[in-house]
Amino acid sequence: MSFKQLITIHRQEQKIILCMMLAAMLLLTTGFTRTSNPTALHQVSIHVDGKTLTEDTTHTNPQLILARAGVELGEKDEYYLHKIDDKTSEITVYRAVPITVQYKNEKRTFLTSKQTVGDALRDLGYHLEDIETAGGFDAPIHENMTIQMSDSAAVLAAQQQAQQAEMARQQPQVSGMPYRAVYSMEATAYLPSDGGGSGITATGLPAQRGVVAVDPNVIPLGSRVYIPGYGEAIAADTGGAIVGNRIDVCMESYGEAMEFGRREVEVYLLN
Repeated sequence: MSFKQLITIHRQEQKIILCMMLAAMLLLTTGFTRTSNPTALHQVSIHVDGKTLTEDTTHTNPQLILARAGVELGEKDEYYLHKIDDKTSEITVYRAVPITVQYKNEKRTFLTSKQTVGDALRDLGYHLEDIETAGGFDAPIHENMTIQMSDSAAVLAAQQQAQQAEMARQQPQVSGMPYRAVYSMEATAYLPSDGGGSGITATGLPAQRGVVAVDPNVIPLGSRVYIPGYGEAIAADTGGAIVGNRIDVCMESYGEAMEFGRREVEVYLLN
């Protein structure tokens, strides 16, 4: 064997030794990687559909863990991950169930995976400070339950205040006093000289502008009234034809009485 052949064999042996060393180093590195993190493998308990599944896994993504365990999630289903320690955790799956929410005369059906009435209503967009429920917001959700809702006391008070403010805005203010009742009546006009011609009303007051004749069974004598198009007056007179929702307003001249004529008016009974 020549010297050149010996050198070639030596070089091949060196290459083989080098490859073996590299393989050994790779094996050692791989072994170190696998054993250097003993906490990577952990146990997960999955509570779903009334049973508990156990998974030993290195994954940390709950959705991936559930998928590997064969647990399918619906569109409205939810899960909750609870880490107990470095090697143990729990995943609880909450299945969505149908519930009905009734508010006044309206009923709506939803799917929810929330566990309490308050959480479900909040998730549906309701403001809990504006509503009340018969069972309270901490009541547990169950399948096909009906939640009866009503306005909260604060909302009812605000609505009442708004209604009172609107009524006050619409009420005619006469001498700073609002009305307490309103009547739709047929109105006619008369002169102080009409009737007996004495010009004295049934209550003894002189007949003049600002005095009206009424049916005392509808508007008590002595009441103050307001009539749009006529003004403020006192109910001080009666008349044989003034029965029920009829009123006769006193004018000062024949022309004024004819201009007023016969018309439908709103009669406001003032406080």
